[in-house]
Amino acid sequence: MRPVLRAVAIAVFAVSALAACTPQAEAPPDARPSQSMTPTRSTTPTPTASPTSTTAAQRAADLVGRMTIREKAASVVMAQIPGTDPAALGAGLADGAGNLILMGDGITADGESQRALLDAATAVVEPRPLIATDEEGGDVARLPWDELPSARTLKGAEPAAVERAFAARGGLLAEAGISVNFGVVADVPRGEESFIYSRAFGTDPAVVAGAVAAAVRGEAGRVFTTLKHFPGHGAAEGDSHSAIPTTDETYEAWLAGDAMPFQAGIDAGASLVMTGHLRFTAVSPEPASLSPEWYGILRDSMGFDGVAVTDDIGMLTGSGEAAYADVNDDAIAALRAGADLVLFVAGSGAEQNVAMVERIAQAAESGALPEARLDEAATRVMTLRVRLEE
Repeated sequence: MRPVLRAVAIAVFAVSALAACTPQAEAPPDARPSQSMTPTRSTTPTPTASPTSTTAAQRAADLVGRMTIREKAASVVMAQIPGTDPAALGAGLADGAGNLILMGDGITADGESQRALLDAATAVVEPRPLIATDEEGGDVARLPWDELPSARTLKGAEPAAVERAFAARGGLLAEAGISVNFGVVADVPRGEESFIYSRAFGTDPAVVAGAVAAAVRGEAGRVFTTLKHFPGHGAAEGDSHSAIPTTDETYEAWLAGDAMPFQAGIDAGASLVMTGHLRFTAVSPEPASLSPEWYGILRDSMGFDGVAVTDDIGMLTGSGEAAYADVNDDAIAALRAGADLVLFVAGSGAEQNVAMVERIAQAAESGALPEARLDEAATRVMTLRVRLEE
């Protein structure tokens, strides 16, 4: 880590330590009461202060109401655009997916140059698109200058320590111009043999729930926080990059265990929840990322009113299941089921990103994807983009 950035990270870490017992400033809630778990909801944090969540939602709805169907389709896709050429990034955002995920080849040498790149790439895009990365720390870290504690070393730590670490991590991301972190793992692995064990906060649902809530509080006001991978690896063990992990765990068993960290993170104010390519056969025959039942649970039972983003939709084509061989069909199915933002990494590229947007637009024009559903998704995503400017 360069000395200046190390000093910034240490400063944020220290300030967070002093403020550990001070509530974060948050926007008023726009959440429905839970039907099955927690009677009250916390408010939703934003990277910058927001006067009211209603104001942001109203402006977002107005902006979406003036968009063409194709523009709406672009706004609900987040894709990789390789490289660090600001002109190429800007062209990719203008022609294809309307939001950007940064992978390894999109990261510069430090936070200052990263922000300069992203500012240049998005200079003519209003409101600023969502820019995300997977910055869990430890095993999954895109920023080479992030030397902060991760779930690997924070297992069993006091929530205050988790909050300090993620406050500092959120500061690094904000400094780099990144607005969304796919970085809070809410999965509850069953043991150390699980592929996701090193990235999770532990194997006890209550302990993981406390850590997840602390991580969300830490990132509040710095970046939009994402919980992943709903409804949770653990019951559905296995790597969803190459298969669709499947479990017959009942809904009641899920509610008593795997659901706890997600509920805690939602109650703490997480802005996004990432749905996994995980099949819980007792609830739905489709993977959760394509399942109306799971999106319904997320909204109606857990009170989540933020952005539901899929895990990389390109991963489904690698499952070997013929039903998911067409990535564009998968994207449309996810939106139809209840996703607000389709994440596209595996198989993405300039032409592929444009093709996905075009197919979504065609589905909305034909009625295969109800335009009202597209409007709802686009408005939720736009609400986060509006909040970046407040």
